[in-house]
Amino acid sequence: MAIVMTQIKPVQSRKIERLIEGIATSDGAGVKLTRVLTGKLQRRLDPFLMLDAFGSDIPDDYIAGFPDHPHRGFETVTYMLSGRMRHRDSAGHEGLLESGGVQWMTTARGVIHSEIPEQNKGVMEGFQLWLNLPAKNKMDEPWYQDFPSGSIPEYVTAENVTVRVIAGTSNGVTGVVTREQTAPLFLDVHLPAGASFSTELASAFNAFIYVYRGAVKVDDTLAETRRMGILTNDTEADGLILTSQESARLILVAGKPLNEPIVQYGPFVMNTEAEIEQALVDYRSGFLA
Repeated sequence: MAIVMTQIKPVQSRKIERLIEGIATSDGAGVKLTRVLTGKLQRRLDPFLMLDAFGSDIPDDYIAGFPDHPHRGFETVTYMLSGRMRHRDSAGHEGLLESGGVQWMTTARGVIHSEIPEQNKGVMEGFQLWLNLPAKNKMDEPWYQDFPSGSIPEYVTAENVTVRVIAGTSNGVTGVVTREQTAPLFLDVHLPAGASFSTELASAFNAFIYVYRGAVKVDDTLAETRRMGILTNDTEADGLILTSQESARLILVAGKPLNEPIVQYGPFVMNTEAEIEQALVDYRSGFLA
């Protein structure tokens, strides 16, 4: 059951620095998606490496899924708005991600995994976010956990805004996952028409919103559907205030930058070229299998 919030601490809001329109592409075995956070934004939005938004009711757009593929050096967070996806990996983990649920995987030293839809009709919609790992943790043991929809903490404000807290803490409610080094915040915010919403954000954290229904305003800037709004890092701002004239839904993501080198080669994200070369050697020799 959602917690009812009657009072929320006033904040000084950040603004939108710029709006980003994602790039339509495909990945895996032809899954159609929109790549919103690309490699060009990795330094600006450190510790986040990638954000994909996917959503279709056409089975051919998603049915083949993501067959076996490797990863090393970061975490993946998959938030399923609608649909069913089966996960299997070389570390022996298996789980079914369903509507409203979250899959959190720490690839660390490496896994080979697959994500295959368990549906042949209907809508499949959600997000996958890549979160970087600190250099000291990139060769840790892999970790995986599914969180069903009912386990995701929620709260409702006095203006009937519903907030699902996937990671971090918002207005005193803590999500299912916390990370000390990057301290990620991941919220799914549902605003009714005419409502406003605010939450605290540490000024040193990089942050963005992605609107997936309707439109919201941050200060005087309107962020419409399928737009990412990169938030300013004003030192005097300690939070974010959103308003909406229409019903709207968005995700808010923020995190503490690692300020470490980022070297990426496809599914491997390390700190040096030598580490990438070693990842390729390990994969080809079966070390990740």
